[in-house]
Amino acid sequence: MTLPKQMRVGIAILVKTPGHSPLKTRLAAGIGIDAAQQFHLLAAGAVAAVARQAQRDIPLLTTHWAVAETAALDDPSWSLLPRIEQGEGDLGARMHHVTDSMLACFDAALLLGADTPQITAADIIAAAQGLQTNQHVIGPSIDGGFWLFATRGSVPTAAWSATPWSQADTATRFCDALLRDGLGEASISRLRSLRDADIADDLLPLLDALDALDEPLPEQQRLTEWLRAKLR
Repeated sequence: MTLPKQMRVGIAILVKTPGHSPLKTRLAAGIGIDAAQQFHLLAAGAVAAVARQAQRDIPLLTTHWAVAETAALDDPSWSLLPRIEQGEGDLGARMHHVTDSMLACFDAALLLGADTPQITAADIIAAAQGLQTNQHVIGPSIDGGFWLFATRGSVPTAAWSATPWSQADTATRFCDALLRDGLGEASISRLRSLRDADIADDLLPLLDALDALDEPLPEQQRLTEWLRAKLR
């Protein structure tokens, strides 16, 4: 399988490191801090495994961890992939920094969250292929955010700075800014909607989504087993 025009895509999975930053705080409120940290590492590992599978199908994809903490770049949790920094500031500023870091080295940038481990290689490949005919690609989340954003450049600064994050209309507002303030004929391809895992009530639907996978990867199976034990 190949990408038309031989587009090189840098994939960045945004993660935080246990012991360095608070993470999954809303999930931790429901299942405890230790369990939330375990979930984050297992889910991130599953997302990375899917990205590596897509990379095997399309070698022009290159996967990285985008680590929130500079001091944790060498943490063993992130040893399996190249690492870049997320930078400082709110979520928009950090995604802006990661996107620019990818675009400095690749023809396109593809950002993934670590809390939709039910994704498949087909989702990532669809995003990369969507960039052939669109400037941006977004994977919307059921809660109003997005689980994937890919671009081949010209992201308006206002899209990063003015979008209200973690709101029910985050994806809509972000897309509006991309189209309103984009250079040239900006266009957006939309992928399927997925439910990410932010609170304890999201875990059972996530387990159902993982169980529904036709060919789950070992890392996804590991998370599935952990969820079954946790929810039993």
